[in-house]
Amino acid sequence: MTWTTRPRSEVSGLPAVVAGQGVDVLMLHGVGLCADAWAPQIDVLARHGYGVMATDMPGHGGSDAAPGADLSDYVRPLAAALEGPVVVIGHSMGAMIALALAEAAPDKVVGVVAMNAIFQRSPEAAAAVQARASALDGASLPDPEPTLHRWFGEADTPARRACDAWLRAVHPAAYKSAYTTFASEDGPSPELLAALDCPALFVTGAEEPNSTPAMSEAMARHAPKGSAMVIDGAAHMLPMTHHTVISDILCGFAARCLP
Repeated sequence: MTWTTRPRSEVSGLPAVVAGQGVDVLMLHGVGLCADAWAPQIDVLARHGYGVMATDMPGHGGSDAAPGADLSDYVRPLAAALEGPVVVIGHSMGAMIALALAEAAPDKVVGVVAMNAIFQRSPEAAAAVQARASALDGASLPDPEPTLHRWFGEADTPARRACDAWLRAVHPAAYKSAYTTFASEDGPSPELLAALDCPALFVTGAEEPNSTPAMSEAMARHAPKGSAMVIDGAAHMLPMTHHTVISDILCGFAARCLP
């Protein structure tokens, strides 16, 4: 599998990869990445009759939009533009946005998938991610190698090389803003999860040290229609490293969300 830059359309004022026709599926990537990270899932969902929209976060990919100051700045324009019904799928920070979007637009969101989502970080994990955010100056980009090592270990794969290119291309101010937002959040509140009225799927990797299996399982317990899946042998970048499994999971979940 290769990840290349695809043509963009516009969704909610953001560049987006758009494919297929049918019930809408909105896909939201994580910090430092772009819509092309969802390439395998975009293709599979489009072939199964969904209208897929994978957006670039402000300052990421093809977007030159101003970065947000907090999570609500990422959620608000999407909530205003959604027509519904829509299944929302997010990875990492995109999962935070997806869950907040399901809360903000309950009449439009018919299902939400939170992949590698954090929930109530330990003090040690919170301190580590906040330290990484504090080290960002907004004028230059950090060396991507420590991030890539956390995500992929030493493996030299097409997925790792794609992420390396994206992390080197993101706007430094947008990266700092998004990462600071990510670091300052502690995941969805139990109250937000309990109020979700749509099916909610929480997926992570068995080897994920930060967005842990225990976090996904806890979120699923709080959500009335929640369920959790833990993928063996996977860590943080499971949408890319385990793309076939994830594509199948997302197609099955989207089908269950429809009337």
